[in-house]
Amino acid sequence: MEMEEKDTSVTTRRCQAHSDVKASPASESKDVGSSSQSWRIKMLYDGECPLCMREVNMLRERNKSYGAINFVDISSKDYSPKDNQDLDYETAMGRIHAILSDGTIVTDVEAFRRLYEEVGLGWVYAVTKYEPVATIANAVYGVWAKYRMEVTGRPPLEEIFAARRQAGECKDDKACKM
Repeated sequence: MEMEEKDTSVTTRRCQAHSDVKASPASESKDVGSSSQSWRIKMLYDGECPLCMREVNMLRERNKSYGAINFVDISSKDYSPKDNQDLDYETAMGRIHAILSDGTIVTDVEAFRRLYEEVGLGWVYAVTKYEPVATIANAVYGVWAKYRMEVTGRPPLEEIFAARRQAGECKDDKACKM
């Protein structure tokens, strides 16, 4: 059975990089070699998700040898959409996002694949470059993204967004700044 490489352009979006904007402390990684001059991919992650943090911590540990990933906790009060291709809190919480150094946004399984490639684990997700594996993997990830809050014992996203709005952490009823 011959596998065809998937065109992942559907899950990418080219944006103008904000190179003149200094990253907030929440968007800067303390990992060796992940300053704004040297990172190749920025991982936006939910620092309040216990299962997500297991993966983030593993990638951070591996990144010590590579310095390719800049880790950004979207749950931090210092999170700045402006520093992250204008991805607001609500959008970023919906599913995984990563930003390439050229400003391209990648999501879903492609984001994981690219992150793993940067720390020498590209083989883990390599098969997801091909159909039908790519479609199946994204469907499975979509289910996880939809139910991850409940699976990890947290309230649904809508409740979290409402609580942040009530606390004044969101400017309007559509997007949280966080």
